[in-house]
Amino acid sequence: MYIYLDVIWLLNFLFDGLLLLLTAIILKRKVVKWRLLVGAIIGSSIVLLMVSPISSVASHPMIKLLFSIVIILATFGYKRFRYFIQGLLTFYFTTFMIGGGMVGVYYFLEYELDMTNNILVTTTTGFGSPISWLFVIIGFPVVWYFSKKQIDEVEMKKIHYEQIVQAKIRIDDVTIELRGLIDTGNQLYDPISKSPVMVVEIEKVKEYFPKSIIDQAKNMTELTFEADSQQHKWENRIRIIPYRGVGQEHQFLLAIKPDFISIFHNNEIIKVKKVLVALNHTKLSSDDQYDCIIHPKMIVTSTIQPAS
Repeated sequence: MYIYLDVIWLLNFLFDGLLLLLTAIILKRKVVKWRLLVGAIIGSSIVLLMVSPISSVASHPMIKLLFSIVIILATFGYKRFRYFIQGLLTFYFTTFMIGGGMVGVYYFLEYELDMTNNILVTTTTGFGSPISWLFVIIGFPVVWYFSKKQIDEVEMKKIHYEQIVQAKIRIDDVTIELRGLIDTGNQLYDPISKSPVMVVEIEKVKEYFPKSIIDQAKNMTELTFEADSQQHKWENRIRIIPYRGVGQEHQFLLAIKPDFISIFHNNEIIKVKKVLVALNHTKLSSDDQYDCIIHPKMIVTSTIQPAS
């Protein structure tokens, strides 16, 4: 039997990197790429120790815990004890979550039938077979992606339905400041790029946009633009978003791709780049408490930095 140590190490390196990345996503920490690579290298190096003369020491739980501590320190650094412990426990959580999902799916799909003393029993196949390794290589990213999506969904449900925040839209040299409502009922996405869509009341932003774009946003039955220098400057930013209201047929909103949107939420600045701004000609708030409706996805999957 041959053991391809380089292949095993590479797989562990990639898996450790993905686990650390998922840990950073859950904690909403911006991790430096080289730190992520160093953490993955340290984590995968334990595989080399397992085939060394000190394998019995390397497999001890305390040594594994020590490796985990070094991995977290290398990846996220040390700011305060709570920060460190939160990173360590979340790293273990993601490891158990992904590992448990892999084992569960594997044992659900892989089995062999055998007859022992006239009793039908099942026995799982070994993890060392080529099929098993193929399952791990394909299954791990799938389980990782599914776990990330589920975590995003949980985060979205935690957001208060009626929370008003400050938002700044940046398009070229134009900055638009608005009050936004984080609405968990807003599930509007661009069907092509899958970017979340923030809905803005036209009357609140019409002074910042070219007249041709405002006129077109108010009349989406005819998609025609007049020649306009301002419109021409932003024409490559224009998107058409289909939507369907209650008791209505399919309709369309005109949207603009901004450079980024800054949202001030819980003493933090959330910078969103993958987003569209849709112009709505109807009034969003009867008492003018907010000017736009913010997609909850913008809060949970974007870059966060402390507010100065």
